[in-house]
Amino acid sequence: MSDVRLLVTGASGFVGGALVEALVARGHRVRTLQRTKGARLERLEREGHVENVLGSLDEREAVARAMDGIDSVFHVAAKAGVWGPYDDYFRANVLGTRHVIALAKEHGARRLVYTSSPSIVHAGGDQEGIDESTPIPSHHSTHYPATKAIAEREALAAHGAITARGHALSTVSLRPHLVWGPGDTNLAPRMIERAKSGRLVLVGGGHKRIDATFIESAVHAHLLAWERLTPDAACGGKAYFIAQGEPTPSRELILGIVRAHGLEVRPRSIPLPVAMAMGSLVELAWRAARRTDEPPLTRFLAEQLGTAHWYSLAAAERDLGYRAPVTTAEGLAKLAAHVKAG
Repeated sequence: MSDVRLLVTGASGFVGGALVEALVARGHRVRTLQRTKGARLERLEREGHVENVLGSLDEREAVARAMDGIDSVFHVAAKAGVWGPYDDYFRANVLGTRHVIALAKEHGARRLVYTSSPSIVHAGGDQEGIDESTPIPSHHSTHYPATKAIAEREALAAHGAITARGHALSTVSLRPHLVWGPGDTNLAPRMIERAKSGRLVLVGGGHKRIDATFIESAVHAHLLAWERLTPDAACGGKAYFIAQGEPTPSRELILGIVRAHGLEVRPRSIPLPVAMAMGSLVELAWRAARRTDEPPLTRFLAEQLGTAHWYSLAAAERDLGYRAPVTTAEGLAKLAAHVKAG
């Protein structure tokens, strides 16, 4: 597959895998970089659509193998979560991104679309209708947004850098919020497990509004950014919030996802201060036991569940031509059909 010009990192994950499928559907041949392939990537490789490179982002040699001959990079891979050593997040999110940037320049890539997170601007409390002028705080309460913030800054700072082939590298960062839908390996499985066990809890009754992102919308935004990304593009060197454009009480989305999986539940509600106190106690217990698995509740998670998070999408609409291609209601219907089909 010497004609492969597109690289997707983290293609074994939810967003990365869906992005690969969309690129293949458009007729592109894709190279991927991740630690394991999984059934979907193995199938696409057998069919001749994908060339899979196995390796870790913190291994410079692996990134170099994946980058050879590449014109455009979708850097989706990251270590997410709310628990674990800082070094684990730093190596995956910061060192890995540094390798991607350095080797993109070394191999003469022209475009780098970086997948970031709205959590990098979260400083506590409600965030309602904020735009990209909102500053990144100097301190984050957990390692994921802290390291993603460093990585986003460095990805955007690389915009305009001259590559080894003498042309400029163009970069852009997307911040999709709470991506959900068919194939979700993170958000929905946790909800469903808790719903089935009677442990689904809504912080503050789930009345605070959020604007999450259906998977097709997240992929659509990545493709738009890639298509428009040139050295003089309006989006070059900038970050953009991505969501559905439908702020809604969190309970509506949570219960909608649960119902799409064929479950009807009546979740309990706890006030945010109580959830924060419980999260603090759980963190203390996990540290005392030196546990490395992710706890069921932390202060950061409680705050995320009990505060409003929705964003102005005006910049993405203006510079990328972005509009969610699927409404939330349509997304829930697609999710239900996917679950029913097995």
